[in-house]
Amino acid sequence: MKNFVTPLLVTAALALPGIVTADVNVYSYRQAFLVDPVFDAFTEETGIKVNTIFAKKGLIERLRREGRNSPADLLLTTDSGPLNLAMSGNLTQAVDSELLNTRIQPEFRDPNGHWFGISSRARIIVTSKDRIAKGEVSSYEDLASPELKGKVCTRSGKHTYMIALTASIIAHAGEDSANDWLQGVKNNLARKPQGNDRAQVKAIKEGECDVAVINSYYMGSMLADDEQQHWANSVNVVYPNQSDRGTHMNISGVSLTAASPNRAEAIQLIEFLADTEAQQIYAEKNHEFPVNSAVAPSALVASWGEFTGDTLGLAEIAKHRATAAKIADQVGYDQ
Repeated sequence: MKNFVTPLLVTAALALPGIVTADVNVYSYRQAFLVDPVFDAFTEETGIKVNTIFAKKGLIERLRREGRNSPADLLLTTDSGPLNLAMSGNLTQAVDSELLNTRIQPEFRDPNGHWFGISSRARIIVTSKDRIAKGEVSSYEDLASPELKGKVCTRSGKHTYMIALTASIIAHAGEDSANDWLQGVKNNLARKPQGNDRAQVKAIKEGECDVAVINSYYMGSMLADDEQQHWANSVNVVYPNQSDRGTHMNISGVSLTAASPNRAEAIQLIEFLADTEAQQIYAEKNHEFPVNSAVAPSALVASWGEFTGDTLGLAEIAKHRATAAKIADQVGYDQ
């Protein structure tokens, strides 16, 4: 597999005639260490090379600029939001694959085949083992309870993970209820929204807050890190809303680009990502949940207990993302 050190090198490689033939070219928002093991396994099995561009932002804009001349076959994302953005911009094309429709749970794929989840994660609540009793916080709605005044830490309200969670509240309870909820969470913040998911857990360990919302796989990553495992060991994992709709789920996912020059090989890679070997790699190395229900989560993730996930389709939740962003502005969440 070709992993290029800089975007300049990638651009040069993908621009040379003959380089991309029978390869698959991926624009990836996911970091190299998360996808390299899976791409390596695909190349070993099929002989098809995977050329990758890694970036934190700007890949959708790049696809738009390149238009029909884009060398990219696949767009790989960390969240469902960019997939829907690319689809709405006519930057993706549908894939009709019985294998994908069989392997991937319906809530984790676009009904029209424009994007597919390749791993999932739960948006869990973590609570201080020392300062919050077990069972005291059991739902997302509890984050807005007056009893948690000054005890909650979160990312920015405009971060894609928070937007997705707020959009799920809208989908289930309506815009007015979501507005009241986010205002309530804001009222309970211990500090201005900031940092990534790991930073929220660190803040609990350091006593800055008692409750936070994070993606589940970060717990596995921190427990595997000598410098961060004491953060993770300071909190309890809560799967919210087990008495009603279930825990909000999201995905890392993939779309076939509208201009894909290697369509057949690209679809082959998507199907590989949803098959047993790749799903097991995601589960064991990334501490994520398989989107293929035939594959079990890792022993570490399973040790946190069984739970019910929200089965409302991410495509339906995505319809409310713009409203969720508007609500974050209305309540001044980040101010």
